[in-house]
Amino acid sequence: MRSDKIDHIGIAVRSIEERLSVYRDLLKLELTGIEELPDRGLRVAFVKAGDTRIELLEPISEDSQISKFLESRGEGIHHIAFHVDNVEGAIEEAVSLNLKPLSKEAEIGAGGTRVVFLHPKSTGGVLMELVEGHH
Repeated sequence: MRSDKIDHIGIAVRSIEERLSVYRDLLKLELTGIEELPDRGLRVAFVKAGDTRIELLEPISEDSQISKFLESRGEGIHHIAFHVDNVEGAIEEAVSLNLKPLSKEAEIGAGGTRVVFLHPKSTGGVLMELVEGHH
């Protein structure tokens, strides 16, 4: 597996609208879309920063994938996502390197991408997402 770029940086926020004042209004980054992922309890917004995107993650349910993170750590950087050509191959290779995928198979991410997260305890404290496909 080889990753040729950072796909996005995920940032946990309590309110997308509130935080857009930084990314869209101050930095003048383009808001490329807002999407709801009900099965993950999330609303996500993407802003474009050159070739990389910033993903703002807002909980829409109490048991969302970022609720515990926001409770314990507050708002901030949640994960770094790297683009991969083949997420299944990436999962196999990660396991062979004693890294710990959070799921055995790819899940559907924002924009219909196929994704897997790697446990931060196996990557040196960074929650990593491997992403196949693009918006």
